[in-house]
Formats: sequence, structure tokens, C-alpha cells
Amino acid sequence: MGRPSPLGDEDRSDYAEVVDEVLASAEIQRLLAESGFSSGQLRIRALAAAPDTAHAHAAEYRAYAALRREVHGRRGDGVPAPLSGPGHQERPGAGALAVLGVLTPILAAVAGATFLLLGYGLRLTDSMAALADTLVRVGWVSLAIAAATSLISLVAVYRTAALRSAPGSAPGVNRSADLDRARETWRTALRDKAIRPFLLGELAEAGRAAAPGGPRFTPPAFARPDFTRPDFTGPGFSGPGLGTPDTGSPQLPDTRR
Repeated sequence: MGRPSPLGDEDRSDYAEVVDEVLASAEIQRLLAESGFSSGQLRIRALAAAPDTAHAHAAEYRAYAALRREVHGRRGDGVPAPLSGPGHQERPGAGALAVLGVLTPILAAVAGATFLLLGYGLRLTDSMAALADTLVRVGWVSLAIAAATSLISLVAVYRTAALRSAPGSAPGVNRSADLDRARETWRTALRDKAIRPFLLGELAEAGRAAAPGGPRFTPPAFARPDFTRPDFTGPGFSGPGLGTPDTGSPQLPDTRR
């Protein structure tokens, strides 16, 4: 089995649309409410996981991409596919044969009219009877050639228009309808096989992390240091006239005379 094809730029919008569709479903919305996960975060993860989920829808995507290349190669790239080869003839186009097909009836008609005028003119003058008869015969032959080539050119124009209306397709086969069905098949596989399982897995993991019995981070218990305030005692000072049991009070001299 080959590696899954990466999504093209024209398919990324489809991928984002399917992601939004699955996110808006009732199942995912209920799980989002239970897990506490935000819808925006889950959408970013789903968009970033496109390469990781590519294998789940690889077969459907390869079929869709191959059919799209086939259809666009026939009508969308502006370059018609070559038709020369076994069993095919080159289409009438704007080449030398097409130019001759247009000019031959015109030239033959002009030549025929000219020869007829000259031939009948000579007959009226009763001169050069042999030349007049020859010119008349050549003129009628030229007009017959002009009519035949005009009919052939008309048939070729209709055939070219019919071929260009359905290039490379069998009658009754609508390749655009096949392409639309292949696109829907791929989008269904993308939704059911890739995006929905991925979102359910992300929500289940978020739910396990938020469960009561799940692993939690508890900060370490730091012991508070046991500090005791030092016992400070003031110095044994006393005011005047106040004594302490150990020291006597100073006696002031008697100044009364």
C-alpha cells in the first residue's frame, strides 16, 4: 500500500467544512460540555491532524482525485487532448484543411460565374464559338464544384460542433455527475473514518485527565520554620524618688531654713 496522498489546496476547504460539520453535531457538543474542552481548541487540533488522519480516507481520496484529473484534463486545462493515433482521426480545426474547406467553395463559385459570363458574352457576339462553349462548360463545372464543397464544409462544421460538445465521453455518460458522487464518497469517508474518530479520541483523553480518580498534581508540603520570639527585658531604670528593693532612693538635701 502506497503512502496516502496529501490533500491538495483545492481540498483543504472541504476538509475544514467537514471538521466544522462534525464539531456542530450533538454528540460532539455534549462531550465538549462534559469535558470542559473548548470548541476552538479542538478545531485547531483537527485541522493540524490532517496528515495524521490521511490514511483513513486515502482510498476514497485517490479515486476522487484521479477522476478529477481525468475530467479536468479533458475540459478544464484549455489544451485539447491529442486525438491522433490508432482508431482516431485528428479533429477538423483551424488548419490548412479548414482554410481550404472555406475558400474552395468561394473560389469555385467566383470562377464559375466568371467563366459563364465570358462564355455567354462570346456567344452573344457570335465570335469564337468554340472558346465560348468551353468557357460555359468550365463555368458550370466550377459551380458544381462550389456546391459540392459547400455541402462538405457544412457537414464538417456540424461534425466538429458535435465532437466538441462531448469531448472524449461516450454518449449518455455525465462525467460531472460521477465527479460529484466521488467527492461525496470521499467527504463521507473523511467524516466517518478520520475526523469523527479523531475528535472522539481527543475528548476521551481530555475526559480521563479531568476525572476524579485521574492523576493530579499536588504541590509539596513545605514545613513552616518554628521561630520563637526572643524574650527582651528592659533595663532596670527608675525615675527620681522611686526606688527598687535592691537599691535605695537618693536623698535630696533639705533646703528649708
